[in-house]
Amino acid sequence: MSTIMKNLLSIRSYSTKPTRHSHHFNQLVLPLRGVINICVGSFKGKVAPSECVVVKANEEHLFTADTEARFVVVDMESLPLNISSSHCIVFAINASLRSYLAFIENQLENKVNVQLEQMMFEMFNLLLAEQPLLPKVDHRLGAAISFIEQNIAGQLQIKNLAATAFLSETQFKKLFKQQTGMTVMSYVTKIRMEKAKALLTHTDYPLQIIGEKVGYKELSAFSRRFSQYFGLSPTRFKK
Repeated sequence: MSTIMKNLLSIRSYSTKPTRHSHHFNQLVLPLRGVINICVGSFKGKVAPSECVVVKANEEHLFTADTEARFVVVDMESLPLNISSSHCIVFAINASLRSYLAFIENQLENKVNVQLEQMMFEMFNLLLAEQPLLPKVDHRLGAAISFIEQNIAGQLQIKNLAATAFLSETQFKKLFKQQTGMTVMSYVTKIRMEKAKALLTHTDYPLQIIGEKVGYKELSAFSRRFSQYFGLSPTRFKK
């Protein structure tokens, strides 16, 4: 049994020689680069960047990975409710948490600051509690989802997204719905509206600029879609 300190963030690599073990605290592993091979609970397979694997307290598990692969490892005394109540062992993480992992890596590799590290852990915990816990998706869908998030201001058409996933349009739409529970364009709208809401709340950009940043060249089209989604216009929301 390991006796590593609880509520701890660290950057690690894993040996190519696996060792089965367990510990008295929960542990999350989030790849930064490279993939990890893991056997835990009912899951046996690979976990890649943009994914998280949950190892609950006292659960035996086994890791292997290439030596150049790197991971954020989070030791946690308790898990947020969305994680502890779920049977999901591996899930996709959203853009906010992915961005925060890059900050964690940079900070931990360059400076020791116990107070800041505790605050970083608390922020990680808050972001984790907001994860929608989408199941591990097919890597082809993962590429398309990343493309959507990185190109939200552009024209996102099914044929282009399907090409990103190396699937036909029919295959892409079917697989997307099966694995996310949403149609492709419903997902695109969701991401766009969440970003628009954040921009309206936290910036002073004009409505025209906000609309353009989330993929609407015409202000009227942006206002109409926002009103349909949230039940009030962008102008009323911003007041």
